[in-house]
Amino acid sequence: MTREMEIICVGNELLIGKTLNTNAQWIAKQATAMGITVKRVTVVADDVNEIANAIREILRRKPQFMITSGGLGPTFDDKTLEGIAKALNRKLAVNDKALKMVREKYEAYAMEKGTETVELTPPRIKMATLPEKAEPIPNPVGTAPGIRADLEKTMLIALPGVPSEMKAIFHEAVEGLLKRASGKSAFYEKSIYADDIMESSLAPLIDKVMQDNPSVYIKSHPRGGENMPHIEIHVSITSKEGERPEERLQKAVTQLSSAIGKIGGKVVNGKQTGA
Repeated sequence: MTREMEIICVGNELLIGKTLNTNAQWIAKQATAMGITVKRVTVVADDVNEIANAIREILRRKPQFMITSGGLGPTFDDKTLEGIAKALNRKLAVNDKALKMVREKYEAYAMEKGTETVELTPPRIKMATLPEKAEPIPNPVGTAPGIRADLEKTMLIALPGVPSEMKAIFHEAVEGLLKRASGKSAFYEKSIYADDIMESSLAPLIDKVMQDNPSVYIKSHPRGGENMPHIEIHVSITSKEGERPEERLQKAVTQLSSAIGKIGGKVVNGKQTGA
């Protein structure tokens, strides 16, 4: 079993460009910092078949984690739970634990407003209607529970699309799972900036440094124009602390900086981070 993750973000609003997909970026950044390798991000419409097909495809690749975001709410276009059920060939049924979570949330809302009546309408019950064998995850700041389904090779976790709710559930229920899976592995990164060198001239230098430092990944990001090149060079490694990742990272940075200087480029050191 590998420490890999795939992410599915559900929502027509993402596909038509109305909403920026910040959830995928945030989840990927959190997972990467904990030593989990994010292999793919998939965006699908609010469509049961599209969701189910995406889940089946990911399950064939057998990542350790699959996280979905969006589509858990009470409205007609919230289709994720139905899509998961179809992908896993499981029935949907009202989950008692989830229903209790939903009821307690609405009771709390009613108390805040000074009312006593709480009606579990069909849209509210919909949020507690889960695929069989799925476990609800409490939502600290919203109403719709997340869910967890432990499959043969993959743990599937479904989170709400509202960023504040997604982040709250992630921190309380998902972060610890990822940390335990990654063990003592962590992600270390450092950026340096190169001036007066074209990216085409930089490319063979990066290739050579990566060959000499096989555990280090280097990616160039042009920030200037063709006639005034300014390039961010991002250097990263995922490794255990005992394997001296910071030392190995710095070795690659030093080698690359020296190579850039020899052909007339200028290097400015950036910020290094580790988790």
